[in-house]
Amino acid sequence: MSINPEELRTLGNPALLRQPKTAFFCSRQYPEAIERPTYVWALEQRYDRTCILSGFHSKLEQAVFRYLLQGPQQPIIYVLGRGIQPNLRFEYGTEIEAGRLLFLTPFESNVRTITDETAEIRNLIVADLADQFFVPYMTANGNIDRLLNHPVAKGKPILTLDLPMNLPLLQRGASVYRPTGALGRVTGSPTQPRPPAL
Repeated sequence: MSINPEELRTLGNPALLRQPKTAFFCSRQYPEAIERPTYVWALEQRYDRTCILSGFHSKLEQAVFRYLLQGPQQPIIYVLGRGIQPNLRFEYGTEIEAGRLLFLTPFESNVRTITDETAEIRNLIVADLADQFFVPYMTANGNIDRLLNHPVAKGKPILTLDLPMNLPLLQRGASVYRPTGALGRVTGSPTQPRPPAL
């Protein structure tokens, strides 16, 4: 599968597709221990203005999306599992006008609901467009596990958290994400409180 961006329907700044892109995936059901280090990762991405690419579907993905939106120069690519609806321009007009948000989809606007099939297509597009992945957690044999085994994802770097439940990711060659710079002093211990700014 190889996606031609010109075949996708877009709303926002298509120039973001030319930036290096980190795809963010997390399973819908996840251990609470991953929340804090994932927010630390999001903080670092916002500080570095890394272009984040995702379907932003799971609860944690949605929370990270809302946080990234607060960064005035944070580039975001949101791949939809349905068509682009008119309300998106009203809801995200400021970010779209600022050129830091792009919605894209292969679906016509009359596709209004996400199904298992459209979600799989969305995830394949995210994987195809990504330069690397950040996966704080995936369910064994789940959708993300199968996606990372797909040819569109093969050979692309994967970052994950250094937690026992991520052993399957580490065994397949994922690297451990460690905060850098000032964030390097923040640990991922689940006993620590969530940063209040997030």
